[in-house]
Amino acid sequence: MGEITVVGSINVDIVAFTKHYPNRGETIFGKKMLTLPGGKGANQAVASAQLGKKVNMIGSIGCDVYGNTTLKSMEEKGINTSYVKRVQEKSTGCAIITVDHTAENTMLVVKGANDDLTAEDIQAAFSMINNSKILLVQMEIPEEAVIEAMIQGRKKGMFVILDPAPADGITERALQYADLIVPNKQETKQLTGIDVIDMDSAFQAAEYFHRMGIKNSIIKMGEKGSLVYEDGKTEYVQGIKVTAVDTVGAGDSFAGALASALSDGADLITAVNFSNIVAALKVTRQGAQAGVPTIEQVNEFCKERGITHYLLETLNT
Repeated sequence: MGEITVVGSINVDIVAFTKHYPNRGETIFGKKMLTLPGGKGANQAVASAQLGKKVNMIGSIGCDVYGNTTLKSMEEKGINTSYVKRVQEKSTGCAIITVDHTAENTMLVVKGANDDLTAEDIQAAFSMINNSKILLVQMEIPEEAVIEAMIQGRKKGMFVILDPAPADGITERALQYADLIVPNKQETKQLTGIDVIDMDSAFQAAEYFHRMGIKNSIIKMGEKGSLVYEDGKTEYVQGIKVTAVDTVGAGDSFAGALASALSDGADLITAVNFSNIVAALKVTRQGAQAGVPTIEQVNEFCKERGITHYLLETLNT
């Protein structure tokens, strides 16, 4: 079984559901509110764990009730949390999320204890991690922690995946250490200045990344699918149509599934097809972590849709 290490944010999500977003200065009534474990790092760790992988989580939380909740949630999924730091001075990170009737969301993130993850914390954790094939990182933690994790991951022979999100946290400095980046349309525009509206513009963005020294990229275009760029070669992977209920965590499910498939030795195109399935199933379910499917649920979804993925092919041979 492939082992994965995730370095990233751990948050609590306070999610409000509403018919439409309030205008500035306006008060409206929502439909319901949920408090759920989240954070891009924790979400991706949960996705990989739900798909049957051994996962190490490196991050930072507060010594508060939300920290206890997030830690317990990860441990219940079988994630190794022994590298999660707890700090007294700051609260656990929090995302205040509004979901409208189309299932699209807006998000306000207060980083809290996530900002206390240091390069020294990363070095200490990696000194004890020796069997991971894949490193998965994002940009909701300090840049020095992101870069140190990528450096340490490469030293350990890990394949380094950078999910360059959120767009506000991205810096070009972090990109040079990635073996693969997986930006969405907004993040691609932030990094390249290219507005991805079709396959041609997605290819231009991938070429831009290649000139920066990034050999592999997956330009995610939502329901339009993804452009996979692998050392000069490109392939389009079609999206899977579903009725979305909650898009929060869809990109994280994609990243966690991608890491899972690659840790099994799948090629990049196969891994992206599998990740599309997992992300599509996730958006039909509520909660960034609660909505992440297990491998059994993925298999059932594929059976209903007449889709075959690489694990099912292995089982059937």
